Amino acid sequence: MDQEPGRCAGCARARRGLRVGYGVKVPRGPRGGAFRKVEAEAGPARTLGRNPHCDRSRPGQTSPPAPPVQWVWHVFLTALPGVGKTTLIQKASEVLKSSGVPIDGFYTEEVRQAGRRIGFDVVTLSGTRGVLSRIGSEPPPGKRECRVGQYVVDLTSFEQLALPVLRNAGPGSGPGQRVCVIDEIGKMELFSQPFIQAVRQTLSTPGTVVLGTIPVPKGKPLALVEEIRNRNDVQVFSMLSCAVPPLCRREPRLRRALPVTKENRNRLLPDIVTCVQSGRQ
Repeated sequence: MDQEPGRCAGCARARRGLRVGYGVKVPRGPRGGAFRKVEAEAGPARTLGRNPHCDRSRPGQTSPPAPPVQWVWHVFLTALPGVGKTTLIQKASEVLKSSGVPIDGFYTEEVRQAGRRIGFDVVTLSGTRGVLSRIGSEPPPGKRECRVGQYVVDLTSFEQLALPVLRNAGPGSGPGQRVCVIDEIGKMELFSQPFIQAVRQTLSTPGTVVLGTIPVPKGKPLALVEEIRNRNDVQVFSMLSCAVPPLCRREPRLRRALPVTKENRNRLLPDIVTCVQSGRQ
């Protein structure tokens, strides 16, 4: 295509009423009107009006500002029970802590007796342990029964341990960006309204990066889980087909398939740590 005499290639294209953005060509708006904004999957489109470096550009003419880039801030894992979400969370926490990252939070651990699972405990990263649920236990006097299958949730014990950890995870607890581990945000934990409020507050707190786990969608959706899954500042690692983000900061919705099993799950660890560290920058 021939270039118009006396004008650069960019000006020539603009004069013909075209603009380009990552291979997308869109007709220009009406004469005198502003260009319409478009976005391709790979990122924001680049508007080509008259080339700002061309000495024949109109004085004061500038291109519209590009929309801000949305960075991934929080990282969550999701998988069926038994695949190893908590194991990966623990390993990622150890790597981050050994690299000097301020980190706090809690994880959920099975409690077994004679080889039989009898319930779950909540364990903080500092080693404090509390009851989350037990088989066949009774709720404290005057408290409503919160049951998931055969497990009765001890809300008082859970809140006494989990809520202070979340409240202390903000930037006021020390300098620099901090990481807060929340394993898990599931049916048992979501019986607690104060916990739901604390999670939302933690996700919205500047200077705090959440590394957490959420269950696989099953049956009636859990409102907070779906809210987290749909946040623009959350990267979800799926351990079903292992959605590994090659550029977790710049392309938070990009995926490539990688089958994951209990045996090869550790290959996710570097990607998880990288995403958390990117969120802190």
